[in-house]
Amino acid sequence: MSSERVSDRPVPAIQSVERAARMLGVFTVDEPQLTLGDLTTRMGMSKATVHRYATALRNAGLLRLAGGYYTLGPRVVELASVALAGLAVMKLAGPYLERLVGTTGETAVLSVWDGEAPVVVRVDDNTSRLVRISVASGSRLPMDSAQGQVFRAFMEPAGTAAALDRVRDERLAHYAAVVDGIAALAAPVFQGAEIVATIALVGTTASVQTATGGEMAAALRDAADNLSTELGFVEPERRRR
Repeated sequence: MSSERVSDRPVPAIQSVERAARMLGVFTVDEPQLTLGDLTTRMGMSKATVHRYATALRNAGLLRLAGGYYTLGPRVVELASVALAGLAVMKLAGPYLERLVGTTGETAVLSVWDGEAPVVVRVDDNTSRLVRISVASGSRLPMDSAQGQVFRAFMEPAGTAAALDRVRDERLAHYAAVVDGIAALAAPVFQGAEIVATIALVGTTASVQTATGGEMAAALRDAADNLSTELGFVEPERRRR
């Protein structure tokens, strides 16, 4: 019996859920539209199987098909809104980002961890500037971005890498290679004992200060620390006082 026929058989419910979730996950900000052939290639299954899953997801409102291209459906937007509404950091971060923009003049970005990479969930930019740096909400950021470094520093064991140990000690990470001429400075936000988000300042390499002891770094660190405190985080040193 061919492997294709085996893959086209009815599958257990748990496996079906995993495959459906994986299919939704192949859509990205850079590739929001995919053909059936694209989905088949990325899923590594037969076209008939992929079509069956795509049809089921369309019936559930999780995918839509127009002009031969699949996109995420309206139900995904509803679920995303509900998920974000459940994040306390989303409800509280706004004033901190707005003040950072006013203090530094740079774009302020809030990102959360989606299980694999940082994802931008809120952006506040300086509307008074003639030329503004735009960061798209929903963008997944590289692991070596400033935000990625911060998440790794507080999720991976200490001693994994000297660079991450430095990020952990300074509570800041700088990166200037995601987009040519653009730099970011990021700091962690905690809830309980866990990192739940990062706040970053994004601007040109000339405007974003790299010095961890500079005014911009201090403003960013204060915003992240104060948001963490509002989320209930208390540093061990403060508990002992």
